[in-house]
Parts: sequence; structure tokens; C-alpha cells
Amino acid sequence: MRPTQRMLSGPNWKVGNWLGHDFGAFGGAGKVKGIITYGVAANRQNPFAGAAHDAIFNTFRRTKSQIFFWLPSLMAGYYLMHWATERNEYLNSKAGRAEFAGSEE
Repeated sequence: MRPTQRMLSGPNWKVGNWLGHDFGAFGGAGKVKGIITYGVAANRQNPFAGAAHDAIFNTFRRTKSQIFFWLPSLMAGYYLMHWATERNEYLNSKAGRAEFAGSEE
């Protein structure tokens, strides 16, 4: 069993020297006392470090990779609504009523 990097870390560690005792040997001769290490997780140090920078560039990257999926349908919908609005305004105008006075559309 290979000890983890955390177990290998210490003041003067060398590869293969493990501070502690063998797995399952409780209270063995190799137990080291008095070494206390503290650590702070990265998200506790500064949780919003680079958030604005990442938001800008991540949004650009994701939009660039997806734009050909949603832009054509967005443009088609816009032009369809524009045509429908103009057609409705024409049909409800004086000229449109005069042109289609006798027919039902």
C-alpha cells in the first residue's frame, strides 16, 4: 500500500519514508507525536476569486460554441413576427380593408 502525499509530507520527507505506522498496527513504534498541520480549503480562502473574469470569458466561450444552434431559429422567428405585424397593420388599415372588402381571408 502506497501512503498518500499528505502522509508523506513533513519537514524532511523523502520518497519511501512514511511518517506514521503500518496499516492496522495501532500504537506502533513509528508513531510521530506533536506535528500538527492546518489547512484552509481554497473555497474558504476567497470564494469569489476571479468570478467576474471567469463569468465573462466562460459566457463568451459557451456562446461561441452554441450560437449556430439558436441564432438561425431566433432570426427566423424575428422575421416571421415582423412580417406578421406588418401584414396585420396593412389588413387593418384603410387600404387593406378596401383591397379585401369583398373577400374573407
